[in-house]
Formats: sequence, structure tokens, C-alpha cells
Amino acid sequence: MEEIIHIYHTNDLHSHLEHWPSIHKLLTERRRWHEEAGDEVLIFDIGDHMDRWHPLSDATRGKANCRLLNEAGYDAATIGNNEGITLPFEDLDSMYLEKSFELLVANLYKPDGSRPAWAKPYYVYISKKGTRIGVIGVTVNFARFYEQLGWKLADPIDELKKCLAELKGKTDMIILLSHLGIHDDELIAGMFPEIDVILGGHTHHILHEGKEIGLTLLAGAGKHGYYTGHVTVKMHEHSKQIINKRAILYDMNEAEKTENEQQMADRYYAEGKKLMAKTVAFLPEELKADPLEHSALSKMLTQALREWCDADCAFMNAGMLLHGLKRGEVSQFDLLEICPHPINPCTIKLTGAELKEVLLQTLDEKWPHMQIKGLGFRGTVMGVMEYDGIEFRKERNVQQILINGVPLETKKHYVLAIPDMFTFGRFFSEIYRAENKKYWLPEFLRNLLEWKLSSIYK
Repeated sequence: MEEIIHIYHTNDLHSHLEHWPSIHKLLTERRRWHEEAGDEVLIFDIGDHMDRWHPLSDATRGKANCRLLNEAGYDAATIGNNEGITLPFEDLDSMYLEKSFELLVANLYKPDGSRPAWAKPYYVYISKKGTRIGVIGVTVNFARFYEQLGWKLADPIDELKKCLAELKGKTDMIILLSHLGIHDDELIAGMFPEIDVILGGHTHHILHEGKEIGLTLLAGAGKHGYYTGHVTVKMHEHSKQIINKRAILYDMNEAEKTENEQQMADRYYAEGKKLMAKTVAFLPEELKADPLEHSALSKMLTQALREWCDADCAFMNAGMLLHGLKRGEVSQFDLLEICPHPINPCTIKLTGAELKEVLLQTLDEKWPHMQIKGLGFRGTVMGVMEYDGIEFRKERNVQQILINGVPLETKKHYVLAIPDMFTFGRFFSEIYRAENKKYWLPEFLRNLLEWKLSSIYK
């Protein structure tokens, strides 16, 4: 006799709710079909379901995403970096209080070593036929950022070892919810053959029919709800030995649409917009912005960046602002629309020689039209560079740099404020290699713009 276990999975939705009604429809219908057939069904999310570019996620600090997972009948989820390091401590600590699913993240702790009340390292599901299915969750090891927000993040591989040791002899099948990325998933499959299925996320990898490494089946469903994953496991009912495993993806662009899908997605957005209607400033005139042109608004944000971080100087790409602000009331939603990135301020201490090298590189003509993806950036192109406390002056065909009106001194140390995006990508080697970086969490650039606008236009 065979037992069939159906496992559905999503990952890296990033609050792109355009396909969510169809995903909800697929999951709830499939659960009903399989259960009527006597099969087992488990539904998991592998993290980054929430992304604060969406007004509903930002306004509710992810609680709306938790509600959506509840409504779709998820059995468990883990967190991604968007849940973990884009929310202040108190917001993440309260995000899942009304969940109706298990939140599994083995490597997240409070500073005192205790686990948050809403999280577990693993959970063992018992099927109707008595099969013990152990499910473990781990998230990507951005320990430095978690620590600044008040959390302690342990190494995911170390925590996985502990979980597997505790589960030894207590399960018939083990599933890992991994928001680590495809490279780590492949390593884990080689290291821990006792893991039967790894459901992956973080690197947005698409595995249409899964990937087998040794005895382990890897699965991944891309990003933004474009796909929903389905892993089918057949087991011998009595011996509990796995007979076979297979993975497929459902293209949500081709799936049967729920009625009024676009209207439902629009309602999610409108709900968030309404919640973010608080006025932060009143502009006497329009403030224009264009990524390819210098503007008063982008200069204002660069100035706010330097002042907030108490730095000697600052630079920022104008592409951070997607467009300008109209005359009149400016709401929190308006600032989210023009600056949707989960990007934090960062300061870095450089010698004058290092700073000079970085600043000369910013003059390269490649930057304005360079297309950027990832690193928290939610725009399209880099845009021109804006500066505060930095002046370029050519004398006798030699480029001179002044910091706050004084010629740059090569041996002096300076504190430079930048968007943290520049520390993750290999844009400037001096910044990428530098060790003395300070990330100013949990504020985003739009929070600094709100602070600056409200102080100017009271």
C-alpha cells in the first residue's frame, strides 16, 4: 500500500500580490481535492513573503502578509531577510502573533539565548496514516544586521545539525524550509543525506522539475508568485520507506484565474494606501526629480543622509527617487511611492586617499544609465550622483576635491555616508573591502526624507 504526500510551496513573493488570489485559489482547491482522495497535504512558505515596497505590508509591518498566509491555509513558513532585517525588533516580534501556522526558524534567538514566543526550530507533522514528517526552517545568516536590530542569529548549518540530532529516530521523512539560497541548499544536500526534500528560496531559483543531489530533492519556485511549487512524495504505508519523489511548478500566468483577480490585488494596494495617508509635510511648490538629472529633491535626500549620520560628506545616486512630489500635502504613502527601497543609511570611515579614489570613480559616465537589480534597490537605473559636503573643482586640468570647502587631505580620515546598497555590490572596491562600516537600522532612506521634509515644510 502507498501513501501519497502532497507538498505545496511558495517563496520570495516580496508582496507582489498580483497573483496571490490565484495562488490562494490553487492551494485551497488542491487541499480539498487531495484530502477528499485521502492523501496528505502540507503547504509551506519559504520566506520573503513580505516586502515593504507594498503599502499594505509597510503600513501593517507585515501583519497583513501573516493574515494572507492564514487565509490560504498554510501549515508552516520560515522568515526571509525581508521579514528579518527590514522591520524594527518590536514589529517582527509582533508580526506573527495571530498566525494559524507554524513559524519555523531554527537559527533565530533573542540576545539572552531564548527563542521568540512565535517561533520554533522544527515541527513534526503526523499524517493520517501515522507518517512522521519533520519540518525544519532556517534563514540566511545576516547576523550583523539582526544584532543591530536586537536579535541574535546563529549559523544555520550549526542549528540544522542540532535539529537533525534531536529528530533522529523520531521522523520518517525530513523537509527543510531553506531561505539560504541555491548554493547552500546544494551543500546541505551533500552534507545531510537524511534530509529528503529541501524547499528553497532567497536566490529566486527556478527548478521546474526539482534537482536531485544524492538522496535529496531540491525545489525552488522563483519569485513574485510567478510559480507555485508542488512536490509529491510516495511512501510505503507500512515500512515508511520513500518510493519516489517528484517536483513540478505551476505557472501562475497560465493557471486558472480567480474571479476579479486584478481588482483584488488593487484592493490590497488601496487598503495600504489608505493606512499610509498621514500627512508629513505641505509643499508650497512642486519638487521634481529625474534619475538622469540633478534636482532639489535628490540633493535634499543626500543632505538628509549626511546630517542623519553626522558624517563629513555623503553621496547618493539620484535613481533612488523614482519621481518627484507634487505641490500640496505629502503623505507617508507618497514617500513610499517615490522611494520604495528597503535601503538603510550607512557610514564608512575612509582615508582621504581612499575617499578620493571612490569619489573619482563616481564621476564615471557609466553610472547614470546603469541598470540595477537586487541589493534592496526597487528602481531601474542608477542615475546621476548627488553629493553633499563634496565639491569637485578643476585647476590646471587637475581634478581637485573639497570636503566642506577644504581641500581633501590624503592622510586624514573622513566619515562618508552612503546608501547601504553600495556596500553589498561591487560598485566601489574601497567601500566593498572596508571593514569599518556602520549600518543605521532600522531607518530607510524614505524615513530620512520624511524627517527632512517635515523639518523644512512644517
